[in-house]
Amino acid sequence: MLAALDRHLTDARARPLAGWRRALAEFLYFGVKEARACLFVALFFACVFCVPRAGLLGIARYDLLFAAALAIQAGMIATRLETWDELKAVSLFHVVGFALEVFKTSGAIGSWSYPDAGITKLFGVPLFAGFMYAAVGSYIIQAWRLFDLRIRHHPPYPLAAGIALLIYANFFTHHYIGDYRWYLAACALGLYARTTVIYRPLDRDRRMPLLLAFVLIGFFIWLAENIGTFFGVWRYPNQLGAWSAVHVSKWSAWSLLVVMTFTIVANLKHVKARIHVPE
Repeated sequence: MLAALDRHLTDARARPLAGWRRALAEFLYFGVKEARACLFVALFFACVFCVPRAGLLGIARYDLLFAAALAIQAGMIATRLETWDELKAVSLFHVVGFALEVFKTSGAIGSWSYPDAGITKLFGVPLFAGFMYAAVGSYIIQAWRLFDLRIRHHPPYPLAAGIALLIYANFFTHHYIGDYRWYLAACALGLYARTTVIYRPLDRDRRMPLLLAFVLIGFFIWLAENIGTFFGVWRYPNQLGAWSAVHVSKWSAWSLLVVMTFTIVANLKHVKARIHVPE
C-alpha cells in the first residue's frame, strides 16, 4: 500500500489544477511527502511513547526499543519503502552516531546518560541510540527521493566533506581544546550561501535556501530531543532531579549535525552517480 503511495507521490505528471485548488493540493502533497519521509522517525518515536519505562514482559525498555528499530527497518526493506543502498547509508549514520554516543556518555565526559538497564547496552550506551541519528539520515534520504531533490550551486564536494569532518570532530574535541561550532557554522554559511534546494511537492519545482532547510530540520530534532528526555529515554545532568527543557544551544548543535548528515548523503549520491554512468 505504501509502496503504491510512493509511486503516486513521485509521479511528476502535470495535474489539471489552477488557483486555490492547486495551492491546496500542493500543500497537501507537501504534507503527505513530509509525513512519508518521517515514517521511520514517527514509528520509532511511537515506540518510545508506548513502551513503559519498566519494560514489558520482563524485557527492558532499551532492549524493546532496539528490537523495534530493527523490526521497523526490516519492514521498510521488505515492503520496498527503502532500498538496500539506502539501508547501507542509514547503517553508516548509525555507526557514526553510536560512536559519538559512546564518547559523550563516558565517565570522563558525562554529557548525558542512559540510566535504565538493558542487555543491548554496549559501553554503557543502548544499541538503539544509534538509530536516533540514523533516523535523521533516513529522513533526508527519503525526502530526497520523494521530493526529487536537486541541489543548485552545491559547493565543491571535497570542501563540503572537509567541513562535515570538522563539525563531527568538534563534537569530540570541544571538551579539550574549546568549542569552535560558531566558526564552523560561519564556514558552512559561506560555503552554502548560494546553495538552493529544488524540490517538487506536486508537479512543479519549488526552491528554498539549503541553509534554511538545515536550521528547520535542526529545530524539529531539538523538539524531538525534548520529547525523548521528557519520557526519560536519556537524561542530561540538569534533568536528573526533575525534567527541564533541553537548552536551546542544542538547536545549533543539531543544525550542524544536519549539515554533516546532508553532506554524507550528497557525497554518496555524487559518488554513485560517477560510478553508475549511463551507457
